[in-house]
Amino acid sequence: MITQKCAACHGAGSPSYEEWNLDRKSFEAKSLGPRMDNYSDLMRHVVWPATGSLARRLDDGKSTGGKPGNHYAALGATEAERAKNLALVKRWLGDGAWNLNRWEARDNVPAVTKEQLSKIKAKY
Repeated sequence: MITQKCAACHGAGSPSYEEWNLDRKSFEAKSLGPRMDNYSDLMRHVVWPATGSLARRLDDGKSTGGKPGNHYAALGATEAERAKNLALVKRWLGDGAWNLNRWEARDNVPAVTKEQLSKIKAKY
């Protein structure tokens, strides 16, 4: 599912997270996000250094009572397909592992906790 839905912008031709982070605007102008076409690069957006970014981008808005993440629509052509694929990602991460917290606190959102990270069942 990740390959089908995400590789166009986050595939092998995409920059590493560090490269992307140094020059986001340039890469975004080319419709390239940080590379996530392999397991280790994908997990960087779950655990560290881009802690929680996968969840923040794919969230349907129900976690925050707000609007969906900016990549939620990419999960499918219909709401049913998006919901199915989001549930798949959540199951893969593990029960209770879906969190939008970053490594460090930002604004009113606290930093991710050890307890939150311990709920991630996907190997890293």
